[in-house]
Amino acid sequence: MTQRTWAAVVAVPLFVALGFVMALVGLPFVTYAPGPSINVLGDNGSKPIIEVKGHQVFRDKDGQLRMTTVSVTERNARLDLFTLMWTWFSKVDAVYPFSAQYPSTGSQQQDTHEGQVEMQTSQESAVVAALTQLGYDLHPQLKIADVTQGMPADGKIEPGDVLLRIGGTKITAGTDVGKLIAAVPDGGSVPVVVDRGGKRVKVDLTPVEKDGNRLVGITLEPHYDFPVDVTINLNEAIGGPSAGLMFALSIYDVLTPGSLTDGNAVAGTGTIDAQGNVGEIGGIQQKIAGARRDGAQLFLVPAGNCADALGAQNGSMRLAKATTMKQALATIETWSADHNAPLPSCTAGTAS
Repeated sequence: MTQRTWAAVVAVPLFVALGFVMALVGLPFVTYAPGPSINVLGDNGSKPIIEVKGHQVFRDKDGQLRMTTVSVTERNARLDLFTLMWTWFSKVDAVYPFSAQYPSTGSQQQDTHEGQVEMQTSQESAVVAALTQLGYDLHPQLKIADVTQGMPADGKIEPGDVLLRIGGTKITAGTDVGKLIAAVPDGGSVPVVVDRGGKRVKVDLTPVEKDGNRLVGITLEPHYDFPVDVTINLNEAIGGPSAGLMFALSIYDVLTPGSLTDGNAVAGTGTIDAQGNVGEIGGIQQKIAGARRDGAQLFLVPAGNCADALGAQNGSMRLAKATTMKQALATIETWSADHNAPLPSCTAGTAS
């Protein structure tokens, strides 16, 4: 038997075994697919998604402002080579490295929790952006967004508490809370006062050293005492910050007479901050495909996602670049009056 024949005899079984192993063993990737889009002007069960108290509401029965989602495989999903290859060749689905979606450590429960925290933050930012656009002058405080398990604040401070005082210092949005915590003597404690549902609660916290910093285990975010009570009733399984723009537009539409979309279907995505700036998100191509599938005629694209949006399967659905809430409002109004009107667009010359 020749040397070449021997090599073939050895190599073929090894190649077959390697292919068999790769077909069965999970690989470090995740897949993205178009998720459902939701008309935020509609209802969630018996309640409107945008629920308002303290202000006249104007329900748009015909128009649609659709938030878009992406279906992402969970961190413990086992994706074999054949599954990934099938997804790779899809026109709308996508494959990404595991590290692009999830940190190396953590659990599905932690991922879900973080997504819910991001969702709550995006909803509050959307309310601020919408009310500011309507002319309200809002002044922020600091609220507890999250409490780290096992840290000094765990069991004493709760998410949603509004931070009022640390020691003898009254807390405002501009207070350097980290500096106040760092000033606590080694082994000492500091009194912390919070507002919990209208009741003042005082606790003592003893900071700990971690990675060279003195911490108590709280994450802060701006909090506003809103003149209008807005509640967003959405399925808790949906997380993340990417619906911020569509929340803000829907709140604005509910609080103003007439239909912002003139009875048409507009979809979009993008984070939003308190100043109304629109930020980029993940899965733009899958969100565009999902919106087109669900009948949207116009899609608002964050400027930072323009380059990827150019390769999306948008069909006849128009894509318009969105940098701020104010610009997005103007774009919708222009398009509603004339579907062929020039819009801020993601063209090859303007893609980010």
